Amino acid sequence: MTKRGLILVGMAAGLLWSVGLLWVAARFVSLPIFTLMPTIMTAFLAPGIVMLLMVGRLAQRRFFDDTIIDGAAFAPGSAADIDQRVLGNTAEQSVLALCVWPAAAVVLADHGPGVIVVLGLNFAFARLIFWAGYHLSPPLRAFGFAASFYPTVLVTLWTVLSLVAYGQ
Repeated sequence: MTKRGLILVGMAAGLLWSVGLLWVAARFVSLPIFTLMPTIMTAFLAPGIVMLLMVGRLAQRRFFDDTIIDGAAFAPGSAADIDQRVLGNTAEQSVLALCVWPAAAVVLADHGPGVIVVLGLNFAFARLIFWAGYHLSPPLRAFGFAASFYPTVLVTLWTVLSLVAYGQ
């Protein structure tokens, strides 16, 4: 199979994962509405821990490598370069999640707290899969990317559609 084929399979699997994830979260994960604000405030803990691991790994790589200890650029394609790209993409997706998830938790009040907890835990899991996949073979990162990106896309659509429906 070609690289594009592998990536397409990974992205499709990530989309299916995302649909299933939100379906399970909405139907089976229920938290009392009074937990909404604490949940929103802590939903990013697991993703934050994963980012902490990424930053720590990059710092460890710099500390033990004389060629990059002074802040030099990482060699293209090196393990440190891959870690830097994974961290950058994770930061991008984290900012996107910070812009969307709190509103989703509020608008989807019947499901919001449970959904946002699942989103946070899934994000951390999927980012670890993305990170490992990137190191093993770049096409293998597709599932981890999709499994962390598509839930945010889908919950955004769900939230916007809910707002439109409530507005009519």
